[in-house]
Amino acid sequence: MGEKETPAASRKMMTSRVGWLGMSGDEESRAYLQARLAVLSKLMFWSFIVLLGSMFGLYKVHGDVEPKHNDEIYIIAAIGVVVLAVIWRGFLVRRNLPLKWLIAIDLFYAFGSGCIFASAAYIAYDRQFSAWVNTLWAVLITFLRTIVIPSTGKRTAIAASLVFAPLTLAAIGISELQELPPDAYIAGALMIVVTVVLLSTIGSGVIYGLRRQASAAMRLGQYTLDAKIGEGGNGSVYRAHHALLRRPTAIKLMLPDRIGADTIDRFEREVQHMSHLTHWNTVAVYDYGRNPEGLFYYAMEYLDGINLENLVIEHGRQPADRVVAILIQVCGALNEAHRKGIIHRDIKPANIILCERGDVPDVAKVVDFGLVKEITAEKGESMILGTPAYVAPEAVTDPATIGPAVDLYALGCVGYFLLTGRRVFEGKTNVDLCVQHVTAQPKPPTSHGVKMPAELERVILMCLAKQPADRPASAAALAKLLREVPAARDWSEEEAIAWWSDFKKADRPSAASADTMTITVDLADREEPQSPKDSNGMPVAHPLVTAGSD
Repeated sequence: MGEKETPAASRKMMTSRVGWLGMSGDEESRAYLQARLAVLSKLMFWSFIVLLGSMFGLYKVHGDVEPKHNDEIYIIAAIGVVVLAVIWRGFLVRRNLPLKWLIAIDLFYAFGSGCIFASAAYIAYDRQFSAWVNTLWAVLITFLRTIVIPSTGKRTAIAASLVFAPLTLAAIGISELQELPPDAYIAGALMIVVTVVLLSTIGSGVIYGLRRQASAAMRLGQYTLDAKIGEGGNGSVYRAHHALLRRPTAIKLMLPDRIGADTIDRFEREVQHMSHLTHWNTVAVYDYGRNPEGLFYYAMEYLDGINLENLVIEHGRQPADRVVAILIQVCGALNEAHRKGIIHRDIKPANIILCERGDVPDVAKVVDFGLVKEITAEKGESMILGTPAYVAPEAVTDPATIGPAVDLYALGCVGYFLLTGRRVFEGKTNVDLCVQHVTAQPKPPTSHGVKMPAELERVILMCLAKQPADRPASAAALAKLLREVPAARDWSEEEAIAWWSDFKKADRPSAASADTMTITVDLADREEPQSPKDSNGMPVAHPLVTAGSD
């Protein structure tokens, strides 16, 4: 993931928004502000429900103190609660909103609350206590926002002023009807307004000053963590920057609840293998270490792009020429790994990132070597590590004997997914998927109404052969076959440049990717007469699968 160039106007807007929110980055500000606004919405919603319920109960017991026009107050409050619920459940919880919308919602909450309390105070002019009760609730809502919402002091002062501006006007409007002299009543109201605005402004500055200090303290060696950008099987990934170089970096941290002898060994093996891979289509590793608190981490290049899983989810199936170019690049990365005795074992769309590098579009990067296996002759493995939708047949029937061909099978599944928008097999359970990979023949990609060169379909189906020997002999051989596929002329460099230009301008919601699974297979518990047959008519095992996230 690489740093994008930002036009001067966009850079100025981003800087102003970051300063407005008091955070270290535009995306971090957006995601965190949305999460906190959802919390504020929930607290405000139930607070207003409690308030309305208390009012209703009070006036049922003491009807003599109910304001003359209380029904109008109920109507206004009900409208406010409905609007609050719609924004909370319909927008903040269900979709990623642009930063400018979130800022508008924050200020709308402030001004809307102020208008509701001011309306209630003005309508209930015949009850002296009403104005003070509504003012008290406005104070509580203002302080609640100060605690919950990330904000600079300046923005908090503006929001607090929006809360109390309508109340100040209401105070002026009913000052003639109060026991105090009008000027004393207005002066008292203004004193409350000024005090609350100042306290909330100062409090916000203190709270979020501490938050920035805590964020600054999140350092691993020479790296400072900026924002969480993903989570894998055995670790979380953060965007970070080096203290001196300032280049964007991705930091992978081992999840604390998964630290054990085996996971530490796998984590260290992952970074050691990746550090030996230098192909330009493999994510580059910069550094590795362990901080004083015992957190294991490694630093790698930051890829500002989109994984192939999300590419298909968001943009549909891909042109044949684009798919061929992507697969050839992945073959290059796998060829180097296989020559060095390393099998990836978890090739899937989510582990291939498409990005721009040096203004070159559609650069594919292979990531997440957390399940790599050194090519050895060891026997007795009973654990399948991989993703069921992309697992090779031999990884199910005899995981101890897997070789580089499992990566080529998985890459064939990736190509199939890119071309058709569908996985090779679909199943209700992981067991079902594994059984199909072992026993079922894949439908040709063209059966899904996809147009592509016949040679490309032949190569994809060759990768999906049940027997490793029937697949291409190596990643290099597969790349050669792909280069010989006639051009479909459905994707050009100009189209790629235009696509990336549009991609960089768009808001990109995250989408969940396929999980990596640890699968336990019992090959002994089966009934031979009912065993399924492979492509050569030979019986194979029913995999009895227990799956859990890894």
